[in-house]
Amino acid sequence: MRVEIVDGVIPAAEIVEGLKAGSDGAVCVFDGIVRDNTRGRKTLHLDYEAYREMALEQMRALAAEAVAKFGVRDVALVHRLGRLTVGETSVLIAVASAHRGVAFEACRWLIDSLKRTVPIWKKEQFVDGAIWADGEPFPEGIGVVPPSGTAGQLADGEPSPEGIGVAGTKPDAVNKEHQ
Repeated sequence: MRVEIVDGVIPAAEIVEGLKAGSDGAVCVFDGIVRDNTRGRKTLHLDYEAYREMALEQMRALAAEAVAKFGVRDVALVHRLGRLTVGETSVLIAVASAHRGVAFEACRWLIDSLKRTVPIWKKEQFVDGAIWADGEPFPEGIGVVPPSGTAGQLADGEPSPEGIGVAGTKPDAVNKEHQ
């Protein structure tokens, strides 16, 4: 497994090539790139910050869980910190497996879980101001149902849709989502 947090350009082609093996029938890649707008607002750049030690620990755990849960052979999970401009890769996830179906499923689960649980924050700088992004809610049917008697909550404070919960929460000392 390759799990890293980097401060420079993510070498996507090198990572994907290094993941391939003779037993693989598929390598599924998610290359998260900085787009030029969000919800109609023109994006200048993004600034990523993290609680690095905790983020790496949680990313390693997610990679190991993906291998066990989906039966894939290997995973690469790399996130970049610092200032990124439009078109640059912020996160790269690659999953190698004998079969494409589980590779796709594991890749999707990894990006959704990473965005939801790992203490990495994104500040979006627009032409008309900046915000700490809340991230995108999980698609319907993905997530962990909270324990009975507790209500899940999205990062923006809205209640989670029925049947979708949060696997964990960030400690208040490192929660920057609403700054």
